This record gives sequence, structure tokens and C-alpha cells, in this order.
Amino acid sequence: MKTFLSLLLLFIGFSALSQTVPSKDIQIKLAVLAAPEDQRAGATVYAFDGALLRKGTNQTVCLGDDPGREGLSVSCYHSSAQPFMERGWALRKEGKTADEIFKIREAESKAGKLKLPDQGSLLNALTAEHADVNWTTGEAKNTYTRSVVYIPWATAESTGLPLKPAGPGLPWIMDPGTHRAHIMINPARD
Repeated sequence: MKTFLSLLLLFIGFSALSQTVPSKDIQIKLAVLAAPEDQRAGATVYAFDGALLRKGTNQTVCLGDDPGREGLSVSCYHSSAQPFMERGWALRKEGKTADEIFKIREAESKAGKLKLPDQGSLLNALTAEHADVNWTTGEAKNTYTRSVVYIPWATAESTGLPLKPAGPGLPWIMDPGTHRAHIMINPARD
């Protein structure tokens, strides 16, 4: 019984810790880590739930970490992708699955109802293990950043990109021929 209670208390304590939302300033500081350094100060920043944390002055938009998930995961992208992102948020709030969201956005973009970036649009996604993040100061170490360049409707044939990476850090195309076609660049991990 003592073991059960100990495990229960440990689980409750861990759950409470992982669901604590950092202050607005810390959320912003962590979110902009995924942005190029020269764009961080002017970036617009949204919380993980889509709430606006800071209105920016440049073309960069950042999404904060979801405190309900283990570790740090933030991203920043070009403002031309904002309609695409906002539509995904709205569909998720409606309870749609990832596959349903893909199909709905595909149909809406083909019908001209959903605006997509009309040229390459960068997204950087930065992650770190929970233990590598100081949730009080907003500092992170041992981070990993992968990059995505959205190129709607592009194919392997139209770009010359392979369908899988030829080696660590080399670009490849994902979701070719769709509204969500993009170049993936996953640097080798140290």
C-alpha cells in the first residue's frame, strides 16, 4: 500500500509539474529560440493554444511550447504561412484528426479558400529534453533544430529533391504534390 501511495503521489507531482504554464515572458523567451537570432525581438508570438502573447513587428511568427507535453517543442515560421496554421488550429479545436485536417486544408487550398505561401516559406522547429530547459529563466541547452521550407504543390520531379534524405542533414521533399509539400532539413545529431 505504501508503494502504491508513493507512486500515486509521484505521478500526481510529475503531472502537476508538466502542466505548469510558465509566465508570459518565459513562454515568449522560449518560443523565439526557434527563430533566426536577428528576427527574435520583432517576432509575433502565440502560446501553444493559439492565444496571442506578443504582437510583432516583422515577418516571423513563433509558437510556444505545450506545457502538457514532455520536453520543449517550439517553432517559428514566416507570416505567409499564418492562414494555413490558423486553419489547422481551428480544425484541431473542432476535434478533427490529423488526417481530416490534411484533407480539409487540401480541399480548401485547391478551391482557393485557404491561402498558402506562394513561394518558399521557412519553418524552424526547436526541441530539447525537459531536463535541458530552465523553465524559470527560459534558457535551454542541447537543443535540436530542424527546418522545413513549405513549397506547396512541388514534387520530387519539379525540384530534383529525393523522397528521403540521402544522408544526415541533406534535404528531401515530404508530402510532394500536395498543399503541404515541403523540404525537410534534419541536421545530424551530435
